[in-house]
Amino acid sequence: MKIKTLSIILFLLTVNSINAQSIYEQWPAIKSFHEVISQTFHPAEEGNLEPVKTRSEELMNKAAYILMADIPEEYRTKSILDALDKLQLESKLLNQLVVSKASDLEILKSITAVHDTFHKIIGFCINE
Repeated sequence: MKIKTLSIILFLLTVNSINAQSIYEQWPAIKSFHEVISQTFHPAEEGNLEPVKTRSEELMNKAAYILMADIPEEYRTKSILDALDKLQLESKLLNQLVVSKASDLEILKSITAVHDTFHKIIGFCINE
């Protein structure tokens, strides 16, 4: 029974990975944002905030660019567009916190919010 359950879980993870890759191929602006969020969030969750502190402006600009760039038709849903607006606002707030030298805890909470919103967008892309 455990092997069957594990097989199902691995299958679902593979399908989601393939779907995410497809999204990135169709939507270069979201792929570009993903590259920066992965290089800043993962070190931050391990206690290294230096990448987010040095790249928060880049992250903010990439979030803004997603809304200005061509969004594939199938991803122009209300839920995705609303989440993209939220992503842009959260990225801007993150950069403001970094610039104002906010506490590491505030910066970590902010980058986590940006990361969570990004994953909601990818989830909407896969499930809508």
